[in-house]
Amino acid sequence: MAHIIAGHFQEQSQVDQVIEAIREIGIRQEQISSFYVNPPGQHNLYSIGGDRDESPGAHDSSAGVVRGAATGGAIGAAAGLTGAPVFGPVGPAVGALVGAHIGGLIGSLSQMTEDKQPDESAIDVAKRNVEPHQRSSGLMVAVSVDDAAPLDTSGVGRNPQREIVDVLNRFGVRDLEEADGTIVDGDWQDFNPLAVPRLIDPATLRAI
Repeated sequence: MAHIIAGHFQEQSQVDQVIEAIREIGIRQEQISSFYVNPPGQHNLYSIGGDRDESPGAHDSSAGVVRGAATGGAIGAAAGLTGAPVFGPVGPAVGALVGAHIGGLIGSLSQMTEDKQPDESAIDVAKRNVEPHQRSSGLMVAVSVDDAAPLDTSGVGRNPQREIVDVLNRFGVRDLEEADGTIVDGDWQDFNPLAVPRLIDPATLRAI
């Protein structure tokens, strides 16, 4: 298992330039992997699609169902009492069932949206629902470094890991991360898109 330095980019042209520049500092082509990371929820780890048991907002809907059903049931029962002369003694029971069903549906929807602020856009809501430290989607370039020692930030001597980070920064990398893994013939074999990335803070790195 080797040390891996990886970065996210927006354009394919950036990826092509980065790979060429990394090869120029002596890294072999088979040590370099480039691929697209799908957006969260689209990694197809489940047979029915997606990578989670439920969507970020769906887990709150059950509480809304309970509250809505209770409220709707009470209102329905009261309405059933007013219809007792027509429906007889079953009026309150029927009203409660119908009210509970409608109230449950309304409660589910309201619970899933109650945290949304009035002025929030769809993009703002989507960003807020992303789990903290979750890996961003987009193009990724990953490089396997033969020396698996921790990232050297001392700036002393020639360090391939520092040179790789310098190349990634030069071409506008968005997020820098490091990992321990295996890249064989350009394929990051044990890459896990759901794993929490170990981000590298560029501010801690000085130019070579």
